Amino acid sequence: MVRSLKSIAITAAGAAGLALIASPAAMAEDAESAEMTKGEKKLQKILEGRVAGEPVRCIRRFESRRQRTIDDTAYVYGSGKTLYVQRTKHPESIDDDDILVIRKFGDSRLCRLEQITTVDRFTGFFTGAVFFDDFVPYTRVEKQSEAES
Repeated sequence: MVRSLKSIAITAAGAAGLALIASPAAMAEDAESAEMTKGEKKLQKILEGRVAGEPVRCIRRFESRRQRTIDDTAYVYGSGKTLYVQRTKHPESIDDDDILVIRKFGDSRLCRLEQITTVDRFTGFFTGAVFFDDFVPYTRVEKQSEAES
């Protein structure tokens, strides 16, 4: 009898704890903070005033010369009117301390199925492989006054 009362008390306490952890307000707050990580906020600032276009499989090497790495989020290629965002298949492994090593032979484009590895910027040791997805172009939206003139 004492054992069953103990297990009921433990079960009730556990259920109460779960109710506190899984409250709708807490879940919404966790989801909001998970959605806007530090990297996502940085990417949002970079893409401010731009509109996403249709994803493309490849970008020209000229566009890929300017590359920014946003930890755990994406690689951003290009400058000027259009930026291309590459989130990769595993964005959580993106680290700005790593250098991308891209093996290209003759083609002037950077494509989604490239053979890419990463090495540590400071030690030169292999740190992983990168699997690109489609590139999403973000084009600067012209302001109303610029469009009228």
